[in-house]
Amino acid sequence: MNHTVKRILVEKKPGYDVEAQHLYHDLKENLGIFQLKRVRIINRYDISGISDQAYQQAGKTIFSEPNMDLVYDEKFELEPGLKYFAMEYLPGQYDQRADSAAQCIQILTQGEPPAIVSAKLILLYGDLSERDFQTIKDYCINSVDSREATLDKPSSLEMETMIPEDVAILDGFIHLEEKELASCQEELGLVMSFEDLKFCQAYFRDQEKRNPTLTEIKVIDTYWSDHCRHTTFATSIDQVSIDSNGLGRPIQEAYATYLKDRGFVYGAEERDVCLMDIAVLGMKKLRKEGKLPDLDLSDEINACSIVVEADIDGKKEDWLVMFKNETHNHPTEIEPFGGAATCLGGAIRDPLSGRAYVYQAMRVTGSGDPRVNISETLPGKLPQRKITTTAAAGFSSYGNQIGLATGQVAEVYDDGFIAKRMEVGAVIGAAPKSNVVRETPAPGDVVILLGGRTGRDGCGGATGSSVEHTEESIFTCGSEVQKGNPPTERKIQRLFRNPQASRLIKRCNDFGAGGVSVAIGELTDGLVIQLDAVPKKYEGLDGTELAISESQERMAVVIARDKADFFKELAAAENLEAVEVAEVTSDRRLKMLWRGNTIVDLARDFLDTNGVKQHTEVSVQNPDAENNYFTNKTARLSSDLKEAWLHNLHDLNVCSQRGLVERFDSSIGAGTVLMPFGGKYQATPAVGMAAKLPLESGDTTTGTLMAYGYNAQMAKWSPFHGALYAVIEAVSKIVAMGGNYQTIRLSLQEYFEKLGADRSKWGKPFAALLGAYQAQMKLGIPAIGGKDSMSGTFMDLNVPPTLVAFAVDPIDVRKVISPEFKKTDSQVVYIPLVRYANELPDFDRLGAAYRRITELIHAGQILAAYPVGGGGIAEAISKMAFGNRIGFSLADQGLTPGELNTLLFAPNYGSLVVEMPLDMDIERALASVPYRILGKTQAQEAIEIGGITISLQEAQDAWETPLEKVFPTKTDEIELARPQAITYNRRGPARSKLTVVRPRVFIPVFPGTNCEYDTKKRFEAAGAETDVFVIQNLTPAAIEESIQVMAAKIRESQIIMLPGGFSAGDEPEGSGKFIAAVFRNPRIRDEVMELLKNRDGLMLGICNGFQALIKLGLVPYGEIRDIDESQPTLTYNRIGRHQSMMVKTRICSVLSPWLARVEVGDIHQIAISHGEGRFVAREEDIKQMMANGQIATQYVDNDGQPSYDIRFNPNGSDYAIEAITSPDGRILGKMGHSERIGQNLYINIPDKKDQQLFEAGVNYFK
Repeated sequence: MNHTVKRILVEKKPGYDVEAQHLYHDLKENLGIFQLKRVRIINRYDISGISDQAYQQAGKTIFSEPNMDLVYDEKFELEPGLKYFAMEYLPGQYDQRADSAAQCIQILTQGEPPAIVSAKLILLYGDLSERDFQTIKDYCINSVDSREATLDKPSSLEMETMIPEDVAILDGFIHLEEKELASCQEELGLVMSFEDLKFCQAYFRDQEKRNPTLTEIKVIDTYWSDHCRHTTFATSIDQVSIDSNGLGRPIQEAYATYLKDRGFVYGAEERDVCLMDIAVLGMKKLRKEGKLPDLDLSDEINACSIVVEADIDGKKEDWLVMFKNETHNHPTEIEPFGGAATCLGGAIRDPLSGRAYVYQAMRVTGSGDPRVNISETLPGKLPQRKITTTAAAGFSSYGNQIGLATGQVAEVYDDGFIAKRMEVGAVIGAAPKSNVVRETPAPGDVVILLGGRTGRDGCGGATGSSVEHTEESIFTCGSEVQKGNPPTERKIQRLFRNPQASRLIKRCNDFGAGGVSVAIGELTDGLVIQLDAVPKKYEGLDGTELAISESQERMAVVIARDKADFFKELAAAENLEAVEVAEVTSDRRLKMLWRGNTIVDLARDFLDTNGVKQHTEVSVQNPDAENNYFTNKTARLSSDLKEAWLHNLHDLNVCSQRGLVERFDSSIGAGTVLMPFGGKYQATPAVGMAAKLPLESGDTTTGTLMAYGYNAQMAKWSPFHGALYAVIEAVSKIVAMGGNYQTIRLSLQEYFEKLGADRSKWGKPFAALLGAYQAQMKLGIPAIGGKDSMSGTFMDLNVPPTLVAFAVDPIDVRKVISPEFKKTDSQVVYIPLVRYANELPDFDRLGAAYRRITELIHAGQILAAYPVGGGGIAEAISKMAFGNRIGFSLADQGLTPGELNTLLFAPNYGSLVVEMPLDMDIERALASVPYRILGKTQAQEAIEIGGITISLQEAQDAWETPLEKVFPTKTDEIELARPQAITYNRRGPARSKLTVVRPRVFIPVFPGTNCEYDTKKRFEAAGAETDVFVIQNLTPAAIEESIQVMAAKIRESQIIMLPGGFSAGDEPEGSGKFIAAVFRNPRIRDEVMELLKNRDGLMLGICNGFQALIKLGLVPYGEIRDIDESQPTLTYNRIGRHQSMMVKTRICSVLSPWLARVEVGDIHQIAISHGEGRFVAREEDIKQMMANGQIATQYVDNDGQPSYDIRFNPNGSDYAIEAITSPDGRILGKMGHSERIGQNLYINIPDKKDQQLFEAGVNYFK
């Protein structure tokens, strides 16, 4: 093996350098450095452990591609006087680019992976001052996870590791005086309270009669942290004082109700009053009353879980539906990409550990205004814009890679979140109940660690997330940040979806806060953990680090010893590392061994105390009647109604977030019922998310709805009202989508400042939880889970009092409706929530209204519904109008201007605006509920209010403008003539020379593939037999075996299908490279060409598969060939980010057998989701493909014409090309996800969606 370090530098050619162009505009516009004239980005790779031949091969296929990249071997000559710097990850931080490059090269060599270190060289052109230069470096390099890199090439890439010393025993600990113990606490950086530390000292002195090891103290500190054990929520509240005057009276009444209900639930049993008890009492009370028959009870604490009777192919089957919300506020604040990515990764692992397949996600975040000048950034903080944009990139990157549909994305803006960002991910998963087996672990059972390896990332994450931060502490948090590896978590999903594996699992826990100490330590009472067996990312980790590291994508499962080998075989088949690391014992102790020494030996009874019981007192302040949230907003409105309407749409918490939302894949899984934006123009935002249960085969009409509620301004005015209306808002959204409020189950997310011993600070979460409790009891729906984060403080800044309510409801998806206006001349009706003087709703009338609305929706008598929020009726009407460009005319309401303002703009949460047919007898339909007829929809694309006319275009411009520079939706106009509509009518052969009853489709699954389930399902529905094979690359032997198996499977197949995904994370800096590396293997290449040339076979590549096909030359040339400089390619979208939406494509050619069931000119709505979909080719190549009939489809506008407009051509493809074929048409590559189709999907997007590709491909052989 050659350990000489080689260096290659790669730069995108002009026109392909999208990242550099976007960085240039970012630096110029956001830092105000107008002297900057140009930016160049050069990716640098240092490689060792690779032969010269492999290096040459990798240079032009993996590190670069001749048609897109410039390559500099070993050196890059820097111009004199040029400003430049290089940046790289800190040692030990996970670098997906370097890891993916190593995996690709390992496929190429079939040997051990090389060592690779990547860096990025930034070249800055222009007359820049030293201050400008330093400002740019500070902006680009986040010192929490990165550093400035030297330009010198290292002599070795071996990570310097010191052999760790044995774990220290804290000599004299049990005899320390209080002052010495306090010094010990500070020296060790412990987060536990001093009372807890004294409790530990007494335990070791009196019970263990020995000094503890350092690891034991660190494990206890982690185990008892607020993050792991919710110590703030469990603190005993000994005295409560509530200012019950005026608007405080309902708080006092809610507290009295809570105390009365405690008596009913607990009887004579003594229980502390605490925040946790208020949070869970509603569930306990309703369960005791027999009102929660669907609640799934378990000793495992994975996620909220309910039993749903699902309709599967017309048969009833019990399924478990699990949902969970997770925060990563502190990690995202200090390292936004990794923090947000692992927020989602952690949220997924909770239901996943319950063996549920997670199929939909929601993201709700809180930020300061991201438009403020970066110069206003607080010392010790990243700019708000940097945090919010980078966090969006991190969360979306993880979800898009793992293959999770993100159904709703919403960011709440409030200056309080400058104290600390809010990053919340909520997910929902499901599995057949029969797949989930829960048994008590027995002595002799083994614990298997699955998935990722352990490093220093995340050490101290649990404790770091449990404290408030200062300017100085932010800079010392690097080791607390975890890095995500979504392809690894995808493998765990696949394993747990296999009932053979899931039914072997007695108990499971995911690795989050606390690492081994908590994830394995919580599984059962008696354990012996062998830390030496824990797989490591690199050497040099000591026993303490192995015990508490929070490295991601790991799962611990308890398996009977005689089933362990079989389970590990199933894991290996999914390319997953699985190692036995612990054994269950009958001794109620947690033991950890390292180097043969016992470094942790703790009594379970001691650990389970969770430390010394904390005590506090609470004082709840009376909400300020003069600053009443409900009345103040309308009091500040302009008297000019048009100006007020447009200003309302311009509000940061009302305006469009399309540029943020569309970077998240919303359609993967082929189960999405509501796209995030609906209507012909995809401009009406959905009010929540809806999806079908995830089936591997067959179909279902059973699905779920999820929605959230939260208003920061209301919560700051009154935490009690804010939480109560958060629940109501979430419920109203469910009702607006067609859900039944009576079957809703809730999960709560609490996020508050660090409380300390301040009674009034404690009053905020106390009041909020009482508000949520009141709403639960009045509506009869419980919160069955939640998450608390109680460290939202930075110096003297605090986050808003936050209780986000998440509502989930099972539903027959045929009854879901969307919020965009459907027809002209419909009646538009307002269903108000009636509020009392204390600003609480009339819950009886609210319940009756919601029940009636649900009945009307299910009867088809309500066409669209929108819940009223912070922007009032005006917001609802505008958004309902945008989707189909259907206008609205307000009927004469007989109101004064002030009363009209109140009607249109008041934030009347819980109210609904509904569209009803023209011939509907409103009085009869709504006889039992309060209502007001607002007016009618109209064909004129305008909103008319008396003599005032607001065009829908003007309203939409006002709505879309505020965040355009932060989350762009537009690019510079392409200054080319409109592309021509291509037509090629000659069909190729309709039938193969070979006849096969059930054609066999080979579907390889690579690291990063995520569309295999959807693709398999479509082919099987079309009558094919599918053969899904997971490529294994953990060892050279596994690679060799995979190549052999793959070649044999291609030999047995008629069709090769390359599904979508992110091949090895679409790295290094380019998509499909891992897939291409596999197919360039001589054995695979020969079998592919044999299939195509001699066996009349077919190939289909969608999205990532298309990217691989074009890199291989299979399209447009029909053969695997080396890339040359003139070869057509797919590259980064012009907008510089991922795009997810529905697009219209037009059939241009019917040459391909894949298009045998469509006609030229047919138009379909197709889901797209990609970051590298821009088709680029020379003019002469495009003309030749046109003449050959190889251009299969084009992106078209609403008139069916090809376009360069980004609204229709989302990536800026040349000639609006979406799909191309080989010369004979038998290989088809396309960006649009034609496999993401089915019954009751995307109901808010009109037009046909099925191109019948799969039926055509299968029928080719019949």
